[in-house]
Amino acid sequence: AHMSEPDTLAYSASKGGLVALTHALAITLAPDVRVNCISPGWIDTGKHGPLKASDHEQHPAGRVGRPDDIAAATAYLLSADATFVTGEVLLVDGGRHVRR
Repeated sequence: AHMSEPDTLAYSASKGGLVALTHALAITLAPDVRVNCISPGWIDTGKHGPLKASDHEQHPAGRVGRPDDIAAATAYLLSADATFVTGEVLLVDGGRHVRR
């Protein structure tokens, strides 16, 4: 939803739909329910072999993401620290979306 690659029209549109659904649900269910979206970037789950230095260099954070990064973002949104956060899309991509 935040950046696209060639020939990914349906995939990109579906991501945009999730962003729209997030803010529509947030306003519809407020104030009883908070609705947020986590938009992960490249997360290494270990299923695709070893990563190269060039993979990590694509991210301003200096590395590809890990599942723990998404878990931490989820824990934040579920915590008392985020009770004033609703209708937001939290990009957890190591800054990759700003590299274009």
